[in-house]
Amino acid sequence: MAPEAITVFVVDDDDGVRDSLKLLLESYGIEAVDYATTDAFMRDYAPQARSCLVLDQHLPGATGLDFLDSAEGAQLALPVILLTGRGDAALRTRALQAGAVAYFEKPVDDQELVDAITRAIDGRA
Repeated sequence: MAPEAITVFVVDDDDGVRDSLKLLLESYGIEAVDYATTDAFMRDYAPQARSCLVLDQHLPGATGLDFLDSAEGAQLALPVILLTGRGDAALRTRALQAGAVAYFEKPVDDQELVDAITRAIDGRA
């Protein structure tokens, strides 16, 4: 029996980053659905068994951490990986305390990100 498909939701306001992540994930056979904002993501989001959210920290209006701390973010039934282009140890700590299962600074190593997604979905984060 074939393993259940993986879906990764990517939220990043940078078109180039979204496109790159989508191409990367699809090259590994992972379905990627991308959004420019958390509002757009939440309008479409429906829980799926094997899914993950890759969330940018620096978004217009609210940060990725703001979203994780919000009522909507707190109710997500999927693991979250936070990405940032401008991070530090304090942000990493805050991200993990807010519920992110992994934290990466851009540019992220492709294999490390895919491995973190797989571990998160399989519950080994």
